[in-house]
Amino acid sequence: MPIDNPAYDKAFEYLENGHADSSFYYFNAAKQVFLEQGDSLFVAKCLINMSITQHEKADYFGAQETALQAIPFLNENETEHHALLSMNYNVLGLASFYLKDYPRSISFYEQAIKYSDNPENTLIYRNNLAVSLMDNKEFIHAQAIYTSILKETNQNSIEHARILANLARIKWQQDPTYPAVDEFFISLRIREKENDFWGQNASLAYLTEYYEFSKSDSALFFAKKWYNIAKKIESPHDQIKALKKLIKLSPNDSSKYYFQTYNVLNDSIQEARLAAKNQFTMVRYEVEKNKADNLILQKDNADKAYNINRQRVWTAGISIFSVVVIIGGIFWYKRRKERLQLEAQNRIKANQLNISRKIHDVVANGLYRVMTEIENREDIDQDIILDRLEMMYEKSRDISYETEEKKPEQQNYHSQIAELLKSFVTENRKVIIAGNDAEQWTRIHADTKEQIHHVLQELMVNMRKHSQATNVVIRFDWDADVLRIYYSDNGIGISDSQVKGHGLTSTGNRIFNLNGKITFVTQAEEGLKIEISMPIL
Repeated sequence: MPIDNPAYDKAFEYLENGHADSSFYYFNAAKQVFLEQGDSLFVAKCLINMSITQHEKADYFGAQETALQAIPFLNENETEHHALLSMNYNVLGLASFYLKDYPRSISFYEQAIKYSDNPENTLIYRNNLAVSLMDNKEFIHAQAIYTSILKETNQNSIEHARILANLARIKWQQDPTYPAVDEFFISLRIREKENDFWGQNASLAYLTEYYEFSKSDSALFFAKKWYNIAKKIESPHDQIKALKKLIKLSPNDSSKYYFQTYNVLNDSIQEARLAAKNQFTMVRYEVEKNKADNLILQKDNADKAYNINRQRVWTAGISIFSVVVIIGGIFWYKRRKERLQLEAQNRIKANQLNISRKIHDVVANGLYRVMTEIENREDIDQDIILDRLEMMYEKSRDISYETEEKKPEQQNYHSQIAELLKSFVTENRKVIIAGNDAEQWTRIHADTKEQIHHVLQELMVNMRKHSQATNVVIRFDWDADVLRIYYSDNGIGISDSQVKGHGLTSTGNRIFNLNGKITFVTQAEEGLKIEISMPIL
């Protein structure tokens, strides 16, 4: 039985009424309740619904981040988790597709198909996979999928119309002479009959594209219809694409109108996307802030209760202690006075003994040596004797002084670097360090060392939040006047938004202030590589 969680029910209520922003807020609040109760399945459900909302609002990076957070809460060995796994991987595939990361999108769709246990959903995931393959120029693979799906669909169904149009389009892209227009019209008629406005939107886009370079007047006709249907389904993304074609195909007067409309709509879309992204960020911030405030309030209440109890204990203790002090005070005072007098006498005796020993060791032995030389040597150098006597005088005067303790040396910098980097080693992560030479570090100014320490720490923290790396390599290369630091891991890489984040921006500023240079190299399935170079001053 799921945990009683009113926020979860309210989230679905808002979702069904079309209030995506409010549903996101309550899914986030419900997630925290499930998290505290240890219900991982419902934590994943909340995160997946949140990621779907972010994708629908065009916050693709946010959708990726939220969907990736859901994966650790799902177990591929649990059958009841498979539907959620397939749904989550589909969201990751969609977000990656709209970010034009087609290889990663393909990988996520394949995972969605793998865990899908619903034929209708599987059909959708296979279609999505074929679209990504087509945009990734893998035409033969995409065509094979479309051909296979087409055989499984009813000839008058919406799904048949979709696959028929996509299959015709991919054949036409491979062979510009292929008469795809016939299948485009068949697909469009099915979609008009079924009142499938989103499908009509796709068909009109294909027809505009088909006629664009052969019959510009036909292309303009279908572009206008496309723009009108895109407005009807309230799809700003498709309106923008249709307006681009209208600007290109229309006469000058009409083109100016469409261009103005395009600019206004494009600005509106960008503002809406930014507002949605900021809103989702603020929702999470407010939830986390409220959680922190509640923890602080709980701590304050616990501290107050503790202080009250402690005050009561102190009151009782002081009362008992006062009685004991009054009864034993006089006796204790007399004993203490006697003890202090005895300790003072012992200190005096010990000091006298210590001084006597030093006089014996330093002065007496020295005088005895001088006396022996005077007694046994006839050719005594008076200056030498005077020097020795003066030296003994100096030593006797220093007897009253104590030697100051030496402060321990600070830890070597190369050891500090090694300890910093190795602190990120875990059971599942190796950190390999090369070129951390103690002698070479002596060439680096202390202020520069401190900045390098901060840079390495920021890179290692970023690796741990975001990269999922199991192997990290840091290499220091020393030239005559240049230090080069190479960082690499086998994680999932880093996005542009993360590179522009506050943490990595600060790292770049540190390197810039050292007259250095930092380069980020990230590729799919190859992790992250960073190259840093700076002059040795």
